[in-house]
Amino acid sequence: MNRALACLLMVAGVWRLMAAAEPILDPNDMTYLRELTAAVMDASRVGTGAKVGNIGPNVTGGTVIRPGGRDCYPAFWIRDYAMSLDCGMVTPEEQRHMLLLTARHQQDERWDLPSGSCVPPGSIADHISFSDKPIFYPGTLEDFEGQGGERWGLLPALDDHYFFVLMAAYYVETTGDTAILSQEVRGKRLIQRLEEAYAMPPSRPDTGLVYAELQNRGVTFGFVDTVTHTGGLLFCSVLKYQAARQLANLLAKTGDGATAEKYEARARVLKQAIDAAFPAVDGLLRASTGLSAQPDVWGTAYAVYVGALSPEKERAACEALARAYESRTIAWRGNIRHVRTADDFSETTVWEKALPAKNTYQNGAYWGTPVGWVAYAIAKVDPTIAARLAGDYVAELREGDFRKGPGFGSPWECMHPDGNHRQNPVYLTSVSCPLAGFMRIEAGIAPRQ
Repeated sequence: MNRALACLLMVAGVWRLMAAAEPILDPNDMTYLRELTAAVMDASRVGTGAKVGNIGPNVTGGTVIRPGGRDCYPAFWIRDYAMSLDCGMVTPEEQRHMLLLTARHQQDERWDLPSGSCVPPGSIADHISFSDKPIFYPGTLEDFEGQGGERWGLLPALDDHYFFVLMAAYYVETTGDTAILSQEVRGKRLIQRLEEAYAMPPSRPDTGLVYAELQNRGVTFGFVDTVTHTGGLLFCSVLKYQAARQLANLLAKTGDGATAEKYEARARVLKQAIDAAFPAVDGLLRASTGLSAQPDVWGTAYAVYVGALSPEKERAACEALARAYESRTIAWRGNIRHVRTADDFSETTVWEKALPAKNTYQNGAYWGTPVGWVAYAIAKVDPTIAARLAGDYVAELREGDFRKGPGFGSPWECMHPDGNHRQNPVYLTSVSCPLAGFMRIEAGIAPRQ
């Protein structure tokens, strides 16, 4: 589809459906990706009593899904799991266990840690150890008493609160089990715990935008937990918008229409505020309004993916992502950078303030996780470009497929051509999230609310 026709379709009001006109992947590639994702999902499951290396056994009371196979990240990470749900490969029984496990470890009273960090009431864990202990901060795997500290934020990671809502919304939507919303977990109904989680991250009282202060910040999104963002936070505010829509739907299912409408109203305000608060740079929204305010590829793409932008901003964002792919500023071997190469903060760092060296990990490496979001956005303006991105992505997976043996590791968590940088093999969201995005494109469905 050429750009002129795309513009006519947008004007005609059929913009959101245009992506369904042609498949994003060759059917053989789609089958391959489904099979690979199923293999990675299976490698990521940790059953009751099982260990990963010398970590474990799993005593949480049921199967948990960790971020990947082999030995990386041996714990249950809330966000990675929640982000993987849309691929449709988690059983209802598994979903129920991990949802209630997350709810069971929600903090009910303020907890001041020796590190100087504070876990407020309503807080959701960053991850839960196989030994059944909540860890609210990045930077440690199992150190319950030593977690937190200025380096990782004085407040718990903020995004997990909205991913908790996503977990509940997906479970109820796919199983029809609305009764779980009234189930008591440590003396509180699940729906009450979801609302308390939604309310925990610091937010502007007028707009609802999530924000972070340098001296009392929380990580905005776990896939940039080594990056310091301050001021208004794009990605977390987009997650909050999505969670508001999801809570409205869940509350409506409980019969509480009045409260449901309050969340719908909050979502409308948030959508307007996101448009206004994060000025676009050549179509891409800035990641924050304070430190590390670079134009954010992932945040912009996800905002399109969940329908958090006005039609004008959405169209500009989609066109910007298509241009960036064509100019080779965001992609390598079908994987996606957080920041366009043209928007690096300096010669020594990609983000303004980040812990990793440049072009490693979250400071400039290329990731599989956001490929589906980016492809979804690009497909709105040029399905041909989106198909090239998807094809490049699958080609890398086929070449490095971990099932070929110990010398292979695709899907990697991230990579970069400098020094043949590869990090954490058999990484779940590197296939589960793209698969979900490609499925949505091919179904021609609107953004998930």
